[in-house]
Amino acid sequence: MVNIKEQKKDLKFEKRNERFIDSMSKDPVVKKLSDKWFMACHKYEYSYHFTWLGLPIIQYPQDIIAMQEIIWKIKPDLIIETGIARGGSLILSASILELIGHGTVLGIDVDIKEFNKKNIKKNHLAKRISMIQGSSIDKKVINQVKKFAKGKKRILLFLDSDHSFEHVLAELKSYSALVKKGSYIVVFDTAIENFSKNWLKKHGINRPWNKTNNPKMAVKEFLKINKRFKIDTHIEKKLLVTVAQKGFLKCVKN
Repeated sequence: MVNIKEQKKDLKFEKRNERFIDSMSKDPVVKKLSDKWFMACHKYEYSYHFTWLGLPIIQYPQDIIAMQEIIWKIKPDLIIETGIARGGSLILSASILELIGHGTVLGIDVDIKEFNKKNIKKNHLAKRISMIQGSSIDKKVINQVKKFAKGKKRILLFLDSDHSFEHVLAELKSYSALVKKGSYIVVFDTAIENFSKNWLKKHGINRPWNKTNNPKMAVKEFLKINKRFKIDTHIEKKLLVTVAQKGFLKCVKN
């Protein structure tokens, strides 16, 4: 039997949270401190310091929580992740799906190191994980993914591989049709746009992506041509610190 009194308490709790989240996100002191902390920690490779069930996840704790919340909310049939690295993110997705009791994870990476593959496959959650080696924007890989996704109704998409503008935009164009109303695409490392070439050079970070070649630029371009998705600003508001700034894309129409 539904307890009306408890439902009202829950609603009151949620509304109170919403008010604080909204106020917090508008607080210039909090925003400045969050941005300053993010920039100061980045040079120490902060995201590399954490594991999920024993495997390096290479994500900020705030984003790990966001991923968990999204997976639990959507309860997807399939999570597609571009970029595998050491496998922690695949294990995170698989672990939440295991708790839900439903769903699989498909990881794509241009170079899956043998020792990483072994570590993933020996994990007891490997039964929920499949992997494809190859570029996520290669036509053969795209066709493999679409074949794998056939019949799956609720699909989540996490993009965290090559962070160049052209690559991320190609991923968005190639896979966005798989994501239906209510579900999400999460584009990681949009925060790269915050780092100038001089800052990257000063801290010895030598990558092809930078302030003028990054995932956030791809998101902006994608949203111009695809009206099915909108940025879910609420997630970023409550996280304050995230590498996926403006990167939580909610599908609002089929």
